[in-house]
Amino acid sequence: MKILLPVDGSPSSHRAVRYVIRHWNGMPVAGRPQLVLLHVDPALSAGVTRYLSANDVSRFHSTNASAALRTARRTLARANQLFDEMHEIGDPASVIIQLASRLKCDLVAMGSHGWGALLSLVLGSVVVKVLAHSRVPVLVVR
Repeated sequence: MKILLPVDGSPSSHRAVRYVIRHWNGMPVAGRPQLVLLHVDPALSAGVTRYLSANDVSRFHSTNASAALRTARRTLARANQLFDEMHEIGDPASVIIQLASRLKCDLVAMGSHGWGALLSLVLGSVVVKVLAHSRVPVLVVR
C-alpha cells in the first residue's frame, strides 16, 4: 500500500500524519504502507518574481518546504516510519491529485482545517478540491 501524505505545516496536517502512524505503524515493518510526504508550495505571482532572482525564488520555496515538513519529518522519524519526501510548486490541489495518480497511490491522507462547508467553498479549500477531483481514495482527518 502507498499513502500520499500532503502537509502544509499546520496542526491539521500533523493530525493526519499522527493518524496514519497510529493506524498502520503497529504492523511489521514489511507490512507497513509506503509513505510519501509531500509539500506543495503555491507559485509566486509574476509581479513578485520579476523582482527576484531565480536563486531567491528557489531559496524561498525551499525554506517554505523545510518549515512545512519539519514537524511531520520529526514525528515519522520518532515512529521509526520510513518515508519518501517530495517538494513541489504549483496549485496544491492539482499537484496532489496528479501525484496521487502518477505515483499509483492507494490513498491520500490529509488534514482538514475544519472550516465548514460554506467557508471552505468560499476560500477554495484544498481538501474540497482533492475530494471532488481525485480518483484515488481520500482520507480526511479532522
